[in-house]
Amino acid sequence: MQHNKTKTNVREMALIAVMAAVICVLGPLSIPIGVVPISFTNLAVYLAIYALGRRRGTISYLVYLLLGMIGVPVFSGFSGGVGRLFGPTGGYLIGFLFMALLCGWFIDTFSCALVPSFAGMVLGTLVCYLFGTLWLSYQAGLTFSAALAAGVLPFVAGDLIKMAIAAVIGPQVRRQLARAGLLPK
Repeated sequence: MQHNKTKTNVREMALIAVMAAVICVLGPLSIPIGVVPISFTNLAVYLAIYALGRRRGTISYLVYLLLGMIGVPVFSGFSGGVGRLFGPTGGYLIGFLFMALLCGWFIDTFSCALVPSFAGMVLGTLVCYLFGTLWLSYQAGLTFSAALAAGVLPFVAGDLIKMAIAAVIGPQVRRQLARAGLLPK
């Protein structure tokens, strides 16, 4: 009996590590457009949640966050270090954690159904935007409105596109992982 539990734990750790690696590959890719760059981190987090579910997907983001905090250049623009959490985009990095939890709840609860899963991604992203905007406002000495204009409004359309991509690809990845016996039924 213990052997099966160990095997499952190793499998879970491997899946979490693979998705953390995906986030580490997509996370640094960014398009600088101002104080807050266009990042692919949220797309990677959406995919991790779809592929692994709320718990494992969130853990994969935590692994990414910890790697970045110790200095591995996995944050946008190939940067790293704990100082990034205190920089203008640190609120978004923290907000992604709550985004993952909220998105994951919707995706898991509604079995990847399109409308509720998309709604979960929208709500999770709004929470991430809130964390990011509050921190950007504080860090950059901007009003909340100015921080919202700089750190959110330019990204809404692109983030909706990333959500649509995740909503199409994510359930397929999850089904394939389940078919391969890598996820619990």
